[in-house]
Amino acid sequence: MDITEIRNRIDKTDEEILKQFLTRMELCEEIAACKKEQAIPVFNRAREREILACAEENAGEMGPYAYYLFSVLMELSRTRQAELCATPTKVGEQIEKALQTEEDFFPRTGTVACQGVEGGNGQAACDKLLPRGKIVYVKTFEAVFAAVESGLCKYGIVPIENSTNGSVRSIYELLQKRGLFIVRATNLLIRHELLAKPGVQMKDIREIYSHEQALGQCSKFLNGLSDSIKITPSDNTAAAAKMVAETDRVDCAAIASHGCAALYGLTVINDDIQDSDNNHTRFICVAKEPTIYAGANRISLILSSDNKPGALYAILSKLAVRGINMSKLESCPVTGRNFEYVFFIELEASVKEPGVLPVLEELSRGCEVFHYLGCYALV
Repeated sequence: MDITEIRNRIDKTDEEILKQFLTRMELCEEIAACKKEQAIPVFNRAREREILACAEENAGEMGPYAYYLFSVLMELSRTRQAELCATPTKVGEQIEKALQTEEDFFPRTGTVACQGVEGGNGQAACDKLLPRGKIVYVKTFEAVFAAVESGLCKYGIVPIENSTNGSVRSIYELLQKRGLFIVRATNLLIRHELLAKPGVQMKDIREIYSHEQALGQCSKFLNGLSDSIKITPSDNTAAAAKMVAETDRVDCAAIASHGCAALYGLTVINDDIQDSDNNHTRFICVAKEPTIYAGANRISLILSSDNKPGALYAILSKLAVRGINMSKLESCPVTGRNFEYVFFIELEASVKEPGVLPVLEELSRGCEVFHYLGCYALV
């Protein structure tokens, strides 16, 4: 049989499938009108289970394929009905309000909270995001959020992810707990060096200080050292360098940036200690209001799914239906609840794009935990 003839028959079949699909979607719209009028929920689990079972049973050996096809049809139908039966949501109100007061340009000034001391990577991120900002240094990441929440600072800048050492989970927990919003983000190239007082040599060192993320990013170097050298976490890389500079000890060193050497009068013992030369940390700028600035093209969310087969797929399929690309998906166990997780999700999209706000509202209605973290630009 000629392959061209078979393809022609497939094309005709596809035409019929499309006609039937459009007819089905029109009927779904009629169903949506009835559900809205009678205040009936969009999702009818029993009805969908019945349709899927029937499709699989009647398809014979193609049963699994038919089941998947009709699962997608159910999702498309449910998505369209949800759009037509939409009721107001908190995330919808937040975004609509933010769009009404959308700012053209991200400010270059403002009071900004930063964990650590002068010379740290946090300070470099502050200078990049707010070049003329007034930096208020605090001791912890939680203090950064508290400073913004209280109104002491308009912005806060914190690290959220490293290309070598992964996510900073405590930041996601603070975003969920404190209710602040991401309004800007940037990637910063990180270079770690081993610093000590002038005259100190590698053979003299008995203790090394640095932030736990920096220690993780230099794990190969540290694992190759003598067991007699103690590795001690610090609040911040720059704070570690400052402590080494101010102590009377001459047997300790810090892992910090090259700038800290000049700032605190230290010398570089080793400038090649990090695991990867492609070592970037993403910093986010948080604020009290979900302000959307020009160029915003990323959306971050925290949400949960039911602990059952296909639950996560049901969430992701809503994004796929609208062609929304997901650039990050990470799970985190819920403290105190066995085998339950929340998901950190990053989307390459803007809330101004058609279909994006409806899917966020649909997710917020269907997920027990849902936090819209902001729509922002990565610069």
